[in-house]
Amino acid sequence: MERSGAGATTAAASAPRAREARRAGITAFIGTTIEWFDFYIYGSASALVLGTIFFPEVTPALGTLAAFATFWVGFLARPLGGVVFGHFGDRFGRKKALIITLVMMGGATFCVGLLPTYAQIGAAAPVLLVCLRMVQGVAMGGEWGGAVLIATEYAPPGKKILYGAFAQQGSPVGNLLATLAFLGIAHLSDSAFASWGWRLPFLVSAVLVLVGLFIRLRLTETPEMRAVLASEQRSKLPIKDVLGRYPVLVALGVGAGTAGVAITYVKTTFALSWATEELAFSRSSFLTVITIALVVQVCAQPLGAVLASRVDLKRAVLWMLLPEIVLLPAMFALVSTGSMPLAILGMALATVPHATYYAALAGLLAQVFPVEVRYTAISLCYQLCTTLFAGTAPIACQFLLARTGSIVPVVVLGLVYVLITLVCAVALIRRSGALSRRATGA
Repeated sequence: MERSGAGATTAAASAPRAREARRAGITAFIGTTIEWFDFYIYGSASALVLGTIFFPEVTPALGTLAAFATFWVGFLARPLGGVVFGHFGDRFGRKKALIITLVMMGGATFCVGLLPTYAQIGAAAPVLLVCLRMVQGVAMGGEWGGAVLIATEYAPPGKKILYGAFAQQGSPVGNLLATLAFLGIAHLSDSAFASWGWRLPFLVSAVLVLVGLFIRLRLTETPEMRAVLASEQRSKLPIKDVLGRYPVLVALGVGAGTAGVAITYVKTTFALSWATEELAFSRSSFLTVITIALVVQVCAQPLGAVLASRVDLKRAVLWMLLPEIVLLPAMFALVSTGSMPLAILGMALATVPHATYYAALAGLLAQVFPVEVRYTAISLCYQLCTTLFAGTAPIACQFLLARTGSIVPVVVLGLVYVLITLVCAVALIRRSGALSRRATGA
């Protein structure tokens, strides 16, 4: 039987919208992959080399701690980026903000690759390193919220969590590319690695940024934001409205992101330093372990968005995160054996819970706040979380290890991250009305 004229018209109209939604999701994925690659290569460099060449006058352990401190600087700057670009994106549109963040991130990353060392210019070297890391942090702070909204505000009804996962997928893929970049140069001699090898990933990132810029310039503004701009319903000061109207939701949003962001840095940045300095792993061998775990994350992560879209949202969160309480301690126990197969097994298994949860996080936050302040609100939640928990994770873990000589306190800290997330995510779902038989995408 032929479709009616009205049905054919509806189908014809929905096809272009579906194509636009897919294009927006792919654009968000590619853009965040490039930005996260730039951000993550700094973490790998911090664990492997920055302490030696920028803080040579302290012990190796303190040098690593100092390098992790510069790593944290990027996270300190991220809430500022979230507020500034959130304001810009809520007032004038998502596209313009995302183009600026990409140029900022790419420029700062490339300059790190050109930076003179302490041996060449003295104390000015770490100062410049900190400044460039701050620029990276501001850019990343503005990037995440805009990328999530590009995907979710194009999403068909009921599919915000699924489409938000496009932007989230950029994080593990960017991390994987960053790890592969350092794995590719890990076989260099120590002198070559320290003198010029570590610079290559930073310099090569310029090519990726140009690709991302080309893609984003072709992007159109999201339908929901176009409606706000056309109706002149823009918030005059989004940050004031967010903090004045939704302080509890923001606080819960900060806590809800903890496991999704902090455990990644416990398992990669800190674990890379611990395994290569305290255990018997070489740079290349443990980078291989991390690479395999990231491949697992890339494959498993989207399943979290699918699960959160098909079952009760609170139940999905519990199913995704509760296994981490067992798997995270098991990971550290297996890595501490010094066996590469066991380390791979432990890292891969412990990756699945927080990775699947991370896929659903963006869509969950995006459906909590109204469109006219959404960029600012979700950026503030996510970036404050990364500052308080993710950026401090390598420093806290390194401090606990140095202070106690045991990995047990590090494991306990990781479990605290999981518990904070469980409590806040469940409370956020209940308070915002997002809990239903299915994730609605409203």
